[in-house]
Amino acid sequence: MQCLVLRTLPGSLLRREGYRIIQVSGSGVDDREEAMPLRPNSLPLPAGGTFKSCWSGNFCSAGTLAMTVIIVLLMHSCLDSWPASSHKKNWQQIFVESIDNNSISNHLKQITKEPHVAGTSENFKTADYVESNFKTYGLNAHHKDYNVLLTYPLHRSVVLTQPNHEPIKLLLNEEAVAGDPYSNNSNIIPTFHAYAPSGNASAEVIYANYGALEDFQKLAQLGVKVEGAIVIAKYGMIYRGDIVENAAQAGAVAVVIYSDPLDYGNNGTEGYYPDSQWLPPSGVQRGSVFRGIGDPLTPGWASETDAERLSVDDPSAQMPRIPSLPISAEDALPILRSLEGPVAPSEWQGALNLSEYKLGRGPGRLDISYVANQTVTSIRNVFATIKGSKEPDRLVLLGNHRDAWTFGAVDPNSGTAALLELARVIGKLMEEGWRPHRSIVLCSWDAEEYALIGSTEWVEQNIDILGASAVAYLNVDFGVAGPGFNAAASPQLDELLIEITKQVTDPDDVKQSLYTSWVASSNKTTPTIDRLGGGGSDYAAFLQHAGVPSMDISFGADYSVYHSTFDNYNWMAKFGDPLFRRHVSVTSVWGLLALRLADDKVLPMKYEKYASELYSYALAINSGLSSSEAPKSITVAPLFSAIKDLHLSTYQLTDELNILEQEGLEKLSELSSDLLYSRRELNDRLLRAERAFLDSDGIPGASWYKHLVYGPVPNDNYGSLSFPAIWGTIHEATGNGNSALNATKWAAVQHEVYRSARVTRRASLVLRGKLT
Repeated sequence: MQCLVLRTLPGSLLRREGYRIIQVSGSGVDDREEAMPLRPNSLPLPAGGTFKSCWSGNFCSAGTLAMTVIIVLLMHSCLDSWPASSHKKNWQQIFVESIDNNSISNHLKQITKEPHVAGTSENFKTADYVESNFKTYGLNAHHKDYNVLLTYPLHRSVVLTQPNHEPIKLLLNEEAVAGDPYSNNSNIIPTFHAYAPSGNASAEVIYANYGALEDFQKLAQLGVKVEGAIVIAKYGMIYRGDIVENAAQAGAVAVVIYSDPLDYGNNGTEGYYPDSQWLPPSGVQRGSVFRGIGDPLTPGWASETDAERLSVDDPSAQMPRIPSLPISAEDALPILRSLEGPVAPSEWQGALNLSEYKLGRGPGRLDISYVANQTVTSIRNVFATIKGSKEPDRLVLLGNHRDAWTFGAVDPNSGTAALLELARVIGKLMEEGWRPHRSIVLCSWDAEEYALIGSTEWVEQNIDILGASAVAYLNVDFGVAGPGFNAAASPQLDELLIEITKQVTDPDDVKQSLYTSWVASSNKTTPTIDRLGGGGSDYAAFLQHAGVPSMDISFGADYSVYHSTFDNYNWMAKFGDPLFRRHVSVTSVWGLLALRLADDKVLPMKYEKYASELYSYALAINSGLSSSEAPKSITVAPLFSAIKDLHLSTYQLTDELNILEQEGLEKLSELSSDLLYSRRELNDRLLRAERAFLDSDGIPGASWYKHLVYGPVPNDNYGSLSFPAIWGTIHEATGNGNSALNATKWAAVQHEVYRSARVTRRASLVLRGKLT
């Protein structure tokens, strides 16, 4: 299979030569042995002869002209009875050829002119920009507002005191850097943690590595008392909100979190931005420390103007319990230098200018004062809908969030620029006569940075419609942070993604496909496709609450200037994607996925991979129970049995697909009512099987998460876990040994095995499509 060659050559940002896409299973486009230069599509010649062109400048005889007219009329008559795909334009080819990296670059520059935090006037301007462009491109656009709880900093102060030293007041600011006009902007929001409570704390300091649960367990083993202390921890391994909660559970009274040069400065070996891509010593990572999903005051229902709202003090709101602030490496250095006590383990050492990191406690002491403005304010989601021509009630959703902690050139507006370019090209396809078979909905979310709020409130409000109609949700948060393609998806979408990446050229090596470089980066024979159990972006509500098959794609992974002032257009143009070729590629993959899901007659979803993965997850659970010396009465057999049944259903589904495909080949007319009904009924099973993995009670201790196959890791909201309810109860049962007192906890493990088995059998029944 040939690649779509995305030619972006030096000189101008964009120069392209024509190319022709080749056949993709189910795409309904012309077969070609190899990629060919673009040229006008010519009508097929009748079998048994040719005719000489009359365009060479010679006159034709009347007889020749008459014969030509007859042949053309006969061909037109034949074409009317052929399947439509035989003479349709190659819309996938036109889509990819039309993507313009100059256009993407211009959108990114415009939308990142000013910092645009959720709830601010600057972010409402970005909403207007997106909606206006949607309409300019000929799309049906509208917006939807919600009133949600957001927080902003009013006062911040951190003072370090230590014996025989003058107090040091920390700067708590990012310094402007030469050559970057963005870093001088006076509208940049001060460094803070969203939803951190107001409060004052004064205590000795303890160093807790990355603030993971095992780090606090290690401190306890080493005899370092956390209770009553202020914790300093590094960003890097787990969600910042879990760092704060882990510290609170250990008895800390406040937390400061910094970006160590070991993780964000390449150990200081290449210099710092703007001379290199690495975070300057004064750089600070802002972010939320709320551990829930959606508006904290409306858990499970939409934040309409007249909605019921919890009190901020209500335990159900799950607000953070202790004050916290992000600080720079520059501010962290004197704090860590002030610590004595045991030397930190070797794996806890960092790259600050210290001979060694010590744990404390003290004698360095911090006095922290923080005042937050907690306010219910408006946010705005923006949508564009391209109505389907055949099945307008079936929805393929594409989403990206707009709000950023500062300028957001990487996170999230590299994705926003891609979404706007995708909208522009779809508008062009529509001008040329294309309409999707199913509806496509483009979604621009607000307030994702706070708690995935915009997407979550919308999903909660529309969950019944989505349950009936949503085909899939395709997310791009940050589209480009650097080289290397990354993806996470529901397993039934894996094969589709692989097919698409085989069509697209690697933006960093035009001699190979994106798929080839992706496999190479995985260091195995197949590419790495992660799963979507964590709450890292806007796919969470779709998959884990509504059961919509989902995907998240990007170029680049961790990048050093994340959530800092320096995540701006200047950094992107110098380091992230200077020629915007990676932006072109992510737009290509995103758009081709949407076209396939919207236009393929049978949805390109393969559940065989899903069943195989569930079996591997069940094996891991069985092994985990054996190693934990669980009671012999605890068995995974119900889950194995349900997965076997799911396998059988996928085999049956494959047979049905083969029969349906053969029927389609045998019937010239695509309007056969029997065939259309069969496709519709089978597609309904494919899109609804994911919903069967939901359970109304959700995951124990995190009931908003309804999906029993994929969910977040306890104590790390970014992590993804398979069969999270089972593993969570195993963790509870093994936490305090295996005494008889744990009998109830082991009974809970068995209950979760049965629950997971039940949803697996439900998915099997949906795929079969027959009542028991």
